Amino acid sequence: MSADTPEGPDAESGRAPARQPQRRKQVLLRLDPSIHDALTRWADDELRSANAQIEFLLRKALSEAGRLPRGAGAIPRRGRPPKQPRDDRPPGA
Repeated sequence: MSADTPEGPDAESGRAPARQPQRRKQVLLRLDPSIHDALTRWADDELRSANAQIEFLLRKALSEAGRLPRGAGAIPRRGRPPKQPRDDRPPGA
């Protein structure tokens, strides 16, 4: 086969392979522009994306209302991992 010939289970039909189920659901959310601006500023203050801020607030509201499902996974950690303490630093430095 040449490099531009599709391979895989659906290669003969020309269809794209079936998509894997997403681990997280996508939601289209329409907001008033001023609400979006306020949310974005708040997210920036908390060093989160607007999406992460919305999820944080929804989880908090669900938890406070006693409606957070037991099987709900934790919010995925994004960004740089925390720094590990170095053993070669002098004490108090």
